Amino acid sequence: MSKAFEPYELGGKRLANHLVMAPMTRSRAYGPGQSPMPLTADYYTQRASAGLIVTEGVQPSRVGQGYPDTPGIHTTEQVAAWRQVTGAVHAQGGVIYLQIMHTGRVGHPALTGLQPVGPSAVAAAGQVYTHEGPQDFVTPHELTDAEVHATIADYATAARNAVEAGFDGVELHGANGYLIHQFLAPNSNRRTDAWGGSPENRIRFAVETTKAVVQAIGADRVGFRLSPGNPFNDIDESDTAVTEATYTALVEALAPLNLAYLHQMEAPGVRDLTLRLRKAWPTTYVLNPFTGQAPTGPAELELVENGTTDLLAYGTLFLANPDLPARLAQGGPFNTPDPTTFYGGGEKGFTDYPTLDEARG
Repeated sequence: MSKAFEPYELGGKRLANHLVMAPMTRSRAYGPGQSPMPLTADYYTQRASAGLIVTEGVQPSRVGQGYPDTPGIHTTEQVAAWRQVTGAVHAQGGVIYLQIMHTGRVGHPALTGLQPVGPSAVAAAGQVYTHEGPQDFVTPHELTDAEVHATIADYATAARNAVEAGFDGVELHGANGYLIHQFLAPNSNRRTDAWGGSPENRIRFAVETTKAVVQAIGADRVGFRLSPGNPFNDIDESDTAVTEATYTALVEALAPLNLAYLHQMEAPGVRDLTLRLRKAWPTTYVLNPFTGQAPTGPAELELVENGTTDLLAYGTLFLANPDLPARLAQGGPFNTPDPTTFYGGGEKGFTDYPTLDEARG
């Protein structure tokens, strides 16, 4: 399967291959004001052989933070710290996008001192982890129309900051139950104004945010991530007809913007919808596929070979295998991810996974 290892052009950048390091929260922003640490630069540089790296979710504002020790991109010190990361990745020939992730109602005042915000005053079921331990989700402040527009402006500012920090582009996180996804889903968006109700209104926040970011930094530097049918963070998209209508309308509205890519985190049972969205999308399609089990690695490469997707995203397999493209090319072996070190901590489970050469001594 050679196609996945051939170069690929994305947004004016030459990718070394068709393999993407998917965004993964690591909760290690211990620098000043929730800035990435030098260890973060090591982590991403180790994985610079990916065709494209998409960073962990990065909050565009203080209220956009939903987890402990996640990094921001809304202060000068954060921009300066990220510049060290991008410089190190570029020195190794890598291409890196920053994922802008506003968590919306997924968060807690214990993290920020602020009440989380959302499209409607509807609390998510479940708990969020804080430094004081797990806490029940709280009812978010329902964004006013003026606050919706201000939040869109925050995304645009974050995108400009990302470019200033040296990133090759940004990915808007419209998946996994965070703010953009909360506007898309009927159970978290119960508005009756222009931002809610019909699919056309529920997609409006996603579309207007994307337009603002495109205007700020250019379409060839912008990707968008979605996850139709994903129930994470108490999202209910179980009505198949409504979900398909919503995401069809979303893709049709985003398509004319000529973004760098559309990135789908695939939920169970939606492959037919995946193929329809893929067919309707005019530029690069990135797929983080649902496999029903832990990804084997080489088996998923067929999705590039048969045209299901242009670029193939790996998550935890990239986390545990800094040289994943080389390992995939020869069929393994692969390091096993350690879930106990996914969030927080230091270099253990972060920068200490060996490459093939290191493992062989």
